[in-house]
Amino acid sequence: MLEKTKEERIQQKEVTLTEKVPPLQLSGLSVQDLQTLCKELHRKIDVADEERYDIEAKVAKNIKEIEDLNRKVFDLKGKMKRPALKRVKISADAMLGALLGSRVKESVDFKVNLKTVKKEEEKKEEVTDWRKNVEAMSGMEGRKKLFDANQ
Repeated sequence: MLEKTKEERIQQKEVTLTEKVPPLQLSGLSVQDLQTLCKELHRKIDVADEERYDIEAKVAKNIKEIEDLNRKVFDLKGKMKRPALKRVKISADAMLGALLGSRVKESVDFKVNLKTVKKEEEKKEEVTDWRKNVEAMSGMEGRKKLFDANQ
C-alpha cells in the first residue's frame, strides 16, 4: 500500500508539472524571443514564490492555532473541581493511628514533652482609699515618705 501511494504521488507530481510548466523549445529562437521568454519565466517564478509564501504563512498560522487549541484542551482536562471537604473531629490518638497504622499501640501524651515555664509573681499594691493616701502624702512629710520608699 505504501508503494502504491508513493507511485500515485509521483504520477500526480508529474501531471501537475506538465500542466504548469510546458517543455521549453529553445532551438531556432532569436535573441529578442529568448529575452521575452526569460521575462515570462521570471514573472511565473515570482507568481509561484508569492503563492508559496502565502501558503507558508497560512500553514504557520494554522500550526500556531492548533498549538493554542491543544494548550486550551490540556488546561481544560487538567483542571478538576475540588470536592467540598467536610470537617472531621479526630483525636490525636486516632490521627496517629491513621497516619502510622498499627505501629502506635499506646496512647501518646503530647503534654509530657512540653516545657514548663514558671511565672514570677508580680507585687500587687494594696487597694486602699485614695483619699487617705492623698492626705497622708500631702505636704513635706508625704514627699519625705515617697523619697524614703524609693531608696
